[in-house]
Amino acid sequence: MEFACLGWPPDAPTLRLDYRRFAYAGKFVLGSTGKAVVRDGAADDGEFDDWVLAAASFSADRTDADRLVVRYVTVRENRRGEGLGPRLLAFVADRADDRGYDRVRIAVNNPVAYRAAHRAGFAFTGAETGLAELVCERPAARPADRPTDRYRDGLARYRDRDLGDGMAARLADWLDGEPPPVVDPPADADDGSGSRRADREPGR
Repeated sequence: MEFACLGWPPDAPTLRLDYRRFAYAGKFVLGSTGKAVVRDGAADDGEFDDWVLAAASFSADRTDADRLVVRYVTVRENRRGEGLGPRLLAFVADRADDRGYDRVRIAVNNPVAYRAAHRAGFAFTGAETGLAELVCERPAARPADRPTDRYRDGLARYRDRDLGDGMAARLADWLDGEPPPVVDPPADADDGSGSRRADREPGR
């Protein structure tokens, strides 16, 4: 298993994710967004890119060139719960720092994704998008400060949403807890440049 940055916008590769196994599969066919993956094996000529275990797409913020925005993160259905999503997010933030970005942002629409973002070192900003997604952000170079009160405030905003009984029960448990521990980005990963780490550069 390897974490890899496949390319940066606007000339990133496309991914053919199996829509039956990945949420947001159709969002990864665009070459205009950067791509990072957790992969198992090499690319092949099959109908889908079955070597992908998890994927993230990202691009520069339209209003702030110093901020990278993670647009989508998806994990293959049979690998969910293994922590691949948070580690991939931490990996993207680490590579964003290498490219010269100051901050990384993601907007999340459910409490599982919210906690995954916090595990990757993001913190709730207090803002929501027009799609009722909670906005989380971190410095590219290090995890954000994650005050417990702000973390719980974000989780509480999901209470009035239709989560299903199982998720509602998990949310109730999480509301009494601290932010989850932050994961480290993978130390040895492919940066997409042919070396294991990119040289630091102003990158957009």
